[in-house]
Amino acid sequence: MLAQSVRAVTAAALLGAVSGWCHAADQAVSVGVKIPPHQRFTLPNGARLILIPRHDVPLIAFEAMLRGGSRLDPEGRAGVASLVAELLTHGAGSRDAYAFADAVEGAGGSLDADAHSEAILVHGQFLARDRDLLLGLLADALQRPRFDAAELDKLRSRRIEFIKAAKDSEPQSLIGTYGRALLFAGHAYGKPVGGSERSLATITRADLLKFYHDQFGADRLTLVFAGDFDPAQLRSAVTAAFAAWPKVGVPESPLSVPDRVKGRRVLLIDSPGAAQTYFWIANVGVARAYPQRAALDVTNTAFGGSFGSMLMQALRVKSGLSYSAHAGFRRGAVPGEFAISSFTQTASTGRAIDIALQTLATLKQQGVSDAAIDSARSYILGQYALGFQTAADWAGALADLDLYHLPESYIDDFRPQLLRVDAAASRQVIASAYPGSEDVDIVLIGDAARIRAEVAKLGPLIEKPLEATDFEPPTH
Repeated sequence: MLAQSVRAVTAAALLGAVSGWCHAADQAVSVGVKIPPHQRFTLPNGARLILIPRHDVPLIAFEAMLRGGSRLDPEGRAGVASLVAELLTHGAGSRDAYAFADAVEGAGGSLDADAHSEAILVHGQFLARDRDLLLGLLADALQRPRFDAAELDKLRSRRIEFIKAAKDSEPQSLIGTYGRALLFAGHAYGKPVGGSERSLATITRADLLKFYHDQFGADRLTLVFAGDFDPAQLRSAVTAAFAAWPKVGVPESPLSVPDRVKGRRVLLIDSPGAAQTYFWIANVGVARAYPQRAALDVTNTAFGGSFGSMLMQALRVKSGLSYSAHAGFRRGAVPGEFAISSFTQTASTGRAIDIALQTLATLKQQGVSDAAIDSARSYILGQYALGFQTAADWAGALADLDLYHLPESYIDDFRPQLLRVDAAASRQVIASAYPGSEDVDIVLIGDAARIRAEVAKLGPLIEKPLEATDFEPPTH
């Protein structure tokens, strides 16, 4: 009955959110999105606490963000941070994996953890009346994880099998991992967050314990709670649960700024007999703190972020060579990649890539039309508010601001910045953020025997078999 009641409350909340979508979109156009009232504190041990009281639904959502992430994986041990993250909820404190999951599910709550390049995130939500259980489970997961050897073995084996299955049935899901290994070779962004078959097989429990000891501690932690609670009471409870956690033993190393590629490189991942070729065209882009964010979003929506974009028109509507095409930026504390991704039939590989490169060249030469800017702006304004519907949305958003040291104006001022975007602002973004078509890495997954000669015309070619157990490009 409890689980049913939680589902009913959650369903009611979701129905309320759905019914308010159109209104929220209208509000985004008229008044924009503003961060709700909140409070910030720093505990004596350095842990940061952000409280966002919302009493519309009797739930508490949370986001625990621990700075670091997979960029701190030891050399040759890609996947350690990701395994550490997932194992946080596979047994902690007095509960083994089964008891921990049973405590979460028995309350109808959720508590999950994952890693990305710059942070480990633990997030979920519980009924407000289960606040103490939430804090107890979260404190155990972060401060007293078990890292049970049997759970590690199961998770590692599952990860390896998932990569093998992806190579067989969904190679497109891996192309960005191959691409970043080439583009960011020697940089933290080039590491596969989830690991590779090779690296996962070498990771031991001792590796996880060392990573945890060196990289987990209060001064790396930001806790964000949003929902139905009394701020003073929750602050007191959080302080009691986390004040004794010591600081991290190893200083946090800064990220270096990656260099952009000059000229072209082509990496062909051989998938014999493949009927399609998946391709990824990229260079280093811009960081999360890029000051012309609104113009970047508008420009990229017009170029490769919507159905009516230049890329979709070129590759799907006009030529019929692909069902979909996308372009976008991954922006972290330092510049991540700008990438174009699409796929086509093996026989049309060369033509499709030529069209994608020519479309990029057209963007650099001609920019985006006023009509396309207006259309992209309207699209963004209609969608933006939908990302801030729930308490969980706001918990994640404020944790993100904290991770990247962004001001609240990053959210609050986005609408007026959008309204100011014009052709001149778009041209500035195109000049500074987008690579030229002659300066890109091109990564393909396809049948090398059929496409090798054609793609070799694009630039210096290196090859790697899809069945290889790592993602790094060959060094010879």
